[in-house]
Amino acid sequence: MRRFREFRAPSLRIPLKSKSIISLLRFSALSVFLLYSTASVLNLRLSFPQPPPQGIGIIGIRDDQSILKFHFKSTKPVLLEARKEEQEHSSHIPCSSFINGISVEEIRKTKKRHEKGILCCDRSHYRTDICYMRGDIRTVSESSSILLHDVEAAKGEERIRPYTRKWETGIMDTVDELRLRPINGTAGKRRCDVEHRVPAVVMSTGGYTGNVYHEFNDGLLPLFLTAERFKGEVAVVAVEFHRWWLTKYEAVLQKLTNYPVVDFSGDPRVHCFPEIIVGTKIHGELAVDPSLANGKTIHDFRALLARAFQAPPSSDQAKIKPSPGLRRKPTIAIFTRDKSRRLLNLKDVEKICRRTGFEVVTLNPKKDTPVSALFAALDSADAMLGVHGAALTHLLFMNPGSVFVQIVPLGLDWAAAEYYGDPAKRLGLVYVAYNVTVEESSLSGEYGSTDPVLVDPASVNKRGWTETKRVYLEKQNVRVDLRRFRRVIERAYSYVIIRSKSRYRRRSPA
Repeated sequence: MRRFREFRAPSLRIPLKSKSIISLLRFSALSVFLLYSTASVLNLRLSFPQPPPQGIGIIGIRDDQSILKFHFKSTKPVLLEARKEEQEHSSHIPCSSFINGISVEEIRKTKKRHEKGILCCDRSHYRTDICYMRGDIRTVSESSSILLHDVEAAKGEERIRPYTRKWETGIMDTVDELRLRPINGTAGKRRCDVEHRVPAVVMSTGGYTGNVYHEFNDGLLPLFLTAERFKGEVAVVAVEFHRWWLTKYEAVLQKLTNYPVVDFSGDPRVHCFPEIIVGTKIHGELAVDPSLANGKTIHDFRALLARAFQAPPSSDQAKIKPSPGLRRKPTIAIFTRDKSRRLLNLKDVEKICRRTGFEVVTLNPKKDTPVSALFAALDSADAMLGVHGAALTHLLFMNPGSVFVQIVPLGLDWAAAEYYGDPAKRLGLVYVAYNVTVEESSLSGEYGSTDPVLVDPASVNKRGWTETKRVYLEKQNVRVDLRRFRRVIERAYSYVIIRSKSRYRRRSPA
């Protein structure tokens, strides 16, 4: 250490001219470094996805700030779980841009070559795959194929099951798979039996169709998110088509398309289209994310349902008559169940509702119950009550500001909140959860007092959905504590009265 401290570098005498050269070299090196750093920063910034063109809501990765807003907003976020698209094609435009409606003019603005035919797929989402085709498109139902002719440098075919539960491999295996096949040239081109001059959206009515929750969440709502932008000028093509499904929801479909629904599997004719979206978008459980839907919200879907089922525009205002002394009783619609999760003391619950001040309407939908009748009953109701189950999907028919009371069976807190509680809040309903205790559950008579089914439902739910379904959905009925339940109904009634008074004040002349 001593030797190091005593060391002295020999002094160097550098001529003045040499010093100037060295200074110039140092300045040049510093300038190059600064330019390189600036270029690196700019390149890093440009590597982030750019905002979509005006009027286009691209489903995919957003910039840093929008991601933070999306995941940390106060209400529960809609989970798309999108990743960056890896699809490559010669236009270098993300496939999601085509799916969301990028125009030919905007394609030309990119100064990239526009293919005669386009086939691409966006497989970046957790819930759904969506493919896009543009060009000379022809269906061949016997081979479950959609052909795209006259494609330059055609790549291999794409395969897709157009249903919105991609992560559930068990149910997806039951959904018919379609082959999207690009063909170089016109060889073997089939003659068009039906020529459509509008785009098409292909969806599946297989999977869980038959359960009203899934009919809305996995079918109608995704179809709305995908097809609404066409303003009716779009054909709907259904794979695994069911006649009863069309009968049940024809009024809704007529608000989304101006054309008859095409039965892909059952119609052997060759249908020709200029453009096809295969698969549909989904934003979450009974959810519409405005940032992904050009500002549309769940209220727009509810408004579409109102138009479909011809609810009078003034029905909401008609609930409160001009004279406060002549107002009718508020109405509560109670959904009942026949199998599991039955409300064992239903009659007592109805009595409590009546004594509190409600007029009671009991609903027990069957397969042949007209959806329009259910809509009319709920559109005119002030409150809705039911035990957790698929029928509660009809909360979509309630007017914002109405009260929704969900009786939550043991072990189903998370499902009740995610599937119905959170959607009710997004729709603008006043949500009240009545959580069943061990003593109120029929499971208390089947399991010992220390059994995890009763004392630790979370551990049972960790075993998977199959076990949750077997124990808490299929084996459980409910007998509510009437004293505790009365307080919940009284609170619901208070919400209705407060809302009625505030609306009456707004309607009364100053």
